[in-house]
Amino acid sequence: MTAPPQYWLNALLTGIEHAQLWLLRVWHALGLTADSHGQPAWPWAHRIVGETLLIDLGLARQLLWCAAAIVIALLALLLAIAWKRRRLPVLAVGALALALAPWPAASLVLGPAVPTSFHASPTHFSLDAIARGERLYAAHCVACHGADGRGEGPLAATLSRWPPTIVSPLLGRRLDGEMFWHVLDGMRDARGAITMPAFAGELGDDDAWAVLDYMRVLSARTGAAVFGSWPVPLRLPGLDVQCGGDPPQPLAAWRGTQRVRVVLTDGRPESLPLEDPRFQTLVVTRDARPLRDVPQFRAACTAVSPAAWQVFAQIAGLDDAALARASGTTLLADRQGWLRARGAPGGDAELLCKVGDVPANARQDLTALVLAMDAEPVRFVKGGFVH
Repeated sequence: MTAPPQYWLNALLTGIEHAQLWLLRVWHALGLTADSHGQPAWPWAHRIVGETLLIDLGLARQLLWCAAAIVIALLALLLAIAWKRRRLPVLAVGALALALAPWPAASLVLGPAVPTSFHASPTHFSLDAIARGERLYAAHCVACHGADGRGEGPLAATLSRWPPTIVSPLLGRRLDGEMFWHVLDGMRDARGAITMPAFAGELGDDDAWAVLDYMRVLSARTGAAVFGSWPVPLRLPGLDVQCGGDPPQPLAAWRGTQRVRVVLTDGRPESLPLEDPRFQTLVVTRDARPLRDVPQFRAACTAVSPAAWQVFAQIAGLDDAALARASGTTLLADRQGWLRARGAPGGDAELLCKVGDVPANARQDLTALVLAMDAEPVRFVKGGFVH
């Protein structure tokens, strides 16, 4: 779940992603590509696939040298324009850099793309979208993908190909825009046979994004329950928080400055967690009502969404039967909003998101865990690019 070990590869993947996004914005601003589903459409049938570069460092090095050659050539061109007396030698240096670059075969660095490849979800992984996605998943997806997301639903065997499990890093690292496209447009195999039906006639754009949000929660829930870890990193959902009598504010306002401790509680004053200076504590109750008469030194910030209890309990890996006993369950998030660890009622915290060389599901002293969270930030690779 962490970044590639080579920092230069991290920089290369980030640069490639930004370059493609910049190209898309320029193309759209010039009127050379239209909108698709409310966002600029990727106009080409291919994109640079960072997934390949992650597993083939030799190819990544080739592309890095080619990128350096392009930079040298551009600088030579600018210098030649400004320095007319040495124009030919300078241009020759730029041409030589391009000629000596180890250009890889296009088939190795380019992969299929769809118009929505670089679309971003407008839901911001909000609790309301997750709750809506859960209802839609139950109505349209569970028959094939299964209640646990492992692709073993009652109708899975009737398809030409069994559905993939969503409880997998491989599927979780696909670009959001491409997953969105497949939900609405369906999927076919190499012979044209339908492997997943299209839902464009049944789901709107907001519905498709909501289903993808819930699939992330379902992946985390099944992964935590079955394998003891989250298959892919998960951010804190988008929700509003109310602290005492203050007006509600977005939870995202804490990002970048505060570690967050999420504690599910029944809301009784004596059950509220004590404040911990290492975290900003978020209390989640079943009814999501503002806390009243909070004793001194106890947490007073609460989630105001009624969906918070169920979503956080699911992320912790609790099944439906355990939801009623979720009080005392704790989730820890780092300063960037990535969920990192889970604590059972009365138990120690355990890592569900790998931190450096520490294995997932490893129990640690809380102070050691906090230090590890700060020392090893999550660098999530999605679509071959680091987020």
